[in-house]
Amino acid sequence: MIKLIDLILIVLGLILVIIGVFCDFVGAIGLIRLPNFFTRLHAATVGAIGGAVIPMLGAALIALGYEPLGETRFILAGVAFTTSLITMVLAQAGSHALARAAYRARAAPLQPIIYDALSEKNGKGEKQST
Repeated sequence: MIKLIDLILIVLGLILVIIGVFCDFVGAIGLIRLPNFFTRLHAATVGAIGGAVIPMLGAALIALGYEPLGETRFILAGVAFTTSLITMVLAQAGSHALARAAYRARAAPLQPIIYDALSEKNGKGEKQST
């Protein structure tokens, strides 16, 4: 017989997995529809964070709530939680490094940018090679 707390953990885990599917879908549409490299990179990061981290947390909750796994469920939940934390940190750092390198090398067109904080006010931003 399944306990109430196990059922709640499994339902919350499934809700997080469904949210992750939605974030992956939105990120994929953003990669296709957005106009330039920087906004597409943002959509890819939404897909990586929302589409990978949130479902992994959901998988950890599902593993905790699924009693037939026995003691293995704690290992699975711990690995899923740790992997989601690592992915959350590395996805943000990686997208920031890509955006900064593309901006400094002028490898991607900057249009349509409304506000450019790095190049405003007489070179107070990052120095650009011309």
